[in-house]
Amino acid sequence: MSVVELRPDLYFLRFPVGHVYLWRDPDGLTVIDAGLPGSGRRIAAGIRDLGHDLSEVRRLVLTHGHVDHAGAAAEIADWGDVRVLAHQADVPLVEGRAEAAPPDLADWERPLWDEVHSALPATAAAPAQVDQALGDGDVLDIAGGAVVVGAPGHTAGSIGLYLPGPRVLFAGDIMARDPRSPDPRTPVFPGVFNADRAEALGSFTRLASLDIETACFGHGEPLATGAGAFMHAALEGVR
Repeated sequence: MSVVELRPDLYFLRFPVGHVYLWRDPDGLTVIDAGLPGSGRRIAAGIRDLGHDLSEVRRLVLTHGHVDHAGAAAEIADWGDVRVLAHQADVPLVEGRAEAAPPDLADWERPLWDEVHSALPATAAAPAQVDQALGDGDVLDIAGGAVVVGAPGHTAGSIGLYLPGPRVLFAGDIMARDPRSPDPRTPVFPGVFNADRAEALGSFTRLASLDIETACFGHGEPLATGAGAFMHAALEGVR
């Protein structure tokens, strides 16, 4: 894992699979997504390397309940008074009471699906209690008011977390960039492995239509600046 400053209040914790982000407010820290099971120790080390204590972490917001995004949620919750937040439709996934719906794979996705899942660790995620079930339009006390944008399709409870003040979007897996490409011109495209492909495409359009300067993805490098132009190009590509 490496830690990259995207802006003075936003950090990117780069993992081989399932990135994690850290937002800093004057009164504490918010972790966005939790990575694979076992990632908690490395996330904690990254926070300490930035000069913060784990007691400063106020909340963990999950963009959805898949294991590469919620796998270490229980580990992070054990740091102290950390509230875990997830969309109400994905709460059963996070709490270990349900399995994720299988993806509706296009033919071209099947080899990629096999490749990705063969590389995932066999360790199951420990169930994590969700302290706050989210819904579309909820406003969280992050960055002066962060908006939960319902974005179903990848999972039923996928969300985007949108910070309108600084114009930052945490998109989860509804959109992505090629994680194999270091090229800064790598385009943004709709995410893969969706439970409902048509619904996911509608959610992609909704998120990409927001006023965005910085875009953070679960897979592929984030865009620290100039994300709006990439979103415009992505929207043209799906029309």
